[in-house]
Amino acid sequence: MSGWIPLRKRLLVRLLIASGLIAVCSVAATAWLAVETTTRALREEQGQVLADDMDILARLSGYAATHPDWRGVGETVRELSAEKGRRIALTTADRTPFADSARRGTVLPLTAAATVDPLRTDTYTERGAQIRGTDPRAVGPYRLMESERAKLDALAGKRQNCFARYGIDLRLTRSPSGRPLLTGADGIAEPGYVPDACADGRFNTAMPTEQKALTALENRVRGCLTRAGLDPTMPLLLGVDVTSSALRDPSFAPVFAKVGSRDARAAEGCLDEARRAQLDPYVAPAAQLFLGGDGDTPAVRFDMSPANKTKIVGTAGLVLAVTVAVTAVIATRLVRPLRALTEAAQQPPELHVRVPVTTRDETGILAAAFNELTERRERLEAQRRAMVSDIAHELRSPLTNIRGWLEVTRDGLVPPAPALLGALHDEALVLQRVIDDLRDLADADAGTLRLHPEPVRCEDLLDQVAAAHRVAADAAGVVLRTSVDGTPWLEADPVRMRQALGNLVSNALRHTPAGGTVTLAARRDGEDVLLEVTDTGTGIAADDLPHVFDRFWRAEKSRSRRTGGSGLGLPIVRHLVGGHGGTVDAAAEPGAGSVFTLRLPGAPQR
Repeated sequence: MSGWIPLRKRLLVRLLIASGLIAVCSVAATAWLAVETTTRALREEQGQVLADDMDILARLSGYAATHPDWRGVGETVRELSAEKGRRIALTTADRTPFADSARRGTVLPLTAAATVDPLRTDTYTERGAQIRGTDPRAVGPYRLMESERAKLDALAGKRQNCFARYGIDLRLTRSPSGRPLLTGADGIAEPGYVPDACADGRFNTAMPTEQKALTALENRVRGCLTRAGLDPTMPLLLGVDVTSSALRDPSFAPVFAKVGSRDARAAEGCLDEARRAQLDPYVAPAAQLFLGGDGDTPAVRFDMSPANKTKIVGTAGLVLAVTVAVTAVIATRLVRPLRALTEAAQQPPELHVRVPVTTRDETGILAAAFNELTERRERLEAQRRAMVSDIAHELRSPLTNIRGWLEVTRDGLVPPAPALLGALHDEALVLQRVIDDLRDLADADAGTLRLHPEPVRCEDLLDQVAAAHRVAADAAGVVLRTSVDGTPWLEADPVRMRQALGNLVSNALRHTPAGGTVTLAARRDGEDVLLEVTDTGTGIAADDLPHVFDRFWRAEKSRSRRTGGSGLGLPIVRHLVGGHGGTVDAAAEPGAGSVFTLRLPGAPQR
């Protein structure tokens, strides 16, 4: 079936039409309900609006602290807008929007409500205030691995139990980096008094992930100290702080050694700069937050009178009924051919079941492809059975001959004369050739056929093949000659190329009567080199020509070796030539001989 589908029959178009009808009904019903049953609502009190604004800023700052960019923030913006009833827009400094809950084209307010930058604003530690600092949720490289969290959880449990033995009850919480924290019942960090039995220092020790990040931070700080003209070797006590109450939920707290006040302030500045630079790749860039503005729709409040309740229920039921009906009709039409495909696929493989093609849409193309796949599988199964039968025949004949002669020799009926041993040796060679051919084909099918290309002069290649078959040609009374036009070169495996040409020459000698001629020729054709094996033999019938490269195929149906080999030589030729990036073609006429042409990429002249 053709892959082109009329526009009106495409599933996508039909689904879009159905969705459009449902959307029109829904929008019409919603508009009618809005006109008939809603009234204007008062705006929220100013204090509640401010609290909502700060909550929006805090949640967006948290998103920026845990994401390297603003991709995917649209869903969060829409959820916040729906929850707060406000228009929310995030833009770059030049007012290019990242996300906007308002419809496209709505004008932004004149000024931004705030800047969302987790590296320079902390709205998480103190809700309702914009403290200039780093959002504790921006942990970046300090985020612990699962194994480290499990180890710290075990240490936290031991420390918690140790404090409990001294009458101090602590609660286990977790920082954004995944590090467990022990706090009192009032949420204040672990008390300053630590019993000696509990002060093993293991719980406060930085984990490998934290230590790696702290080392990188220290390198940044020392570079800043050098640029500031301070001593870069001053002691920096950077570590994990689980007792400080300066941050409600810290992930790490670097502490400087006490130095001069000026140096301390400069060092703190370097630390602040280095910390932001270290976290910068892990957080989203600064964005402008716009709230409210042109295009906002004031909140509405339903008048839930009995009459309006009836209208709402009736309209919703009508829209639901139309939606279910349209969806059921479309789903039934879509599922029917898919169910037929499923039933056909569940049938036993040997039945080769087809499915009727009743449509010209995507399901029709799928059904046609399924039928084609079934036909190919049926043909492959037939070829597999034929191949197994052919292999059994090829191996049975020489094995039967060898077994028969060995049995009569063992019984003393025939003496082990040299002629008998020679015949047995010939049968063994037949077996060896069949096994070697099957191995080559298996390597080719598996893609493990090894080639060792090197520069090869075509004249030398043809002379070597002709010399190898000269005795067989003389014994058959056939003239074997070579013809080379110019000095063509190949970049090929000489052993495999001699094998391919040898198979073609052997077939030509087998089918050429005494007095005939077999010619090996080579010439350039543009960038390619053509190698031809031409004979004046019996030729190949037109019906048989397409099958000459099939495995175990022979024109003689009696399967006799008098005029045919194992049926593997030409398939091997095709794989060997294909492995060199070339092609092989056959042309013949009954009684007028045949021509096999190998087209291979040529190599530069030497």
